[in-house]
Amino acid sequence: QVQLVESGGGLVQPGGSLRLSCALSGSILRFHVMGWWRQAPGKQRELVAAVTSGGSTNYADSVKGRFTISVDNAKNTVYLQMNSLKPEDTAVYYCNAGVSLTRGGPYWGQGTQVTVSS
Repeated sequence: QVQLVESGGGLVQPGGSLRLSCALSGSILRFHVMGWWRQAPGKQRELVAAVTSGGSTNYADSVKGRFTISVDNAKNTVYLQMNSLKPEDTAVYYCNAGVSLTRGGPYWGQGTQVTVSS
């Protein structure tokens, strides 16, 4: 059974930074794509960033230049570095073992809340 456990969310002021982590049970190399998604209240879940095992990435236009996705294969962990945070980044962020750079797969974490507010 695949388990993904997110951490690193919290309350941050606009312009601040957070780093989210997602620890995967077992080898992360089983999955060709890992991604981060988010869901704000009253909105659909949306893709934030995804990365392939070969290093190709895809970012939502709204986060390009501010967020960076990375993977540490030795730690079976995927990260999302979020800089220059804005109130509109407020959402529950989910880790996902995906199917492609644009399509999520069946394995999801429980989510971690990110709130950007002064």
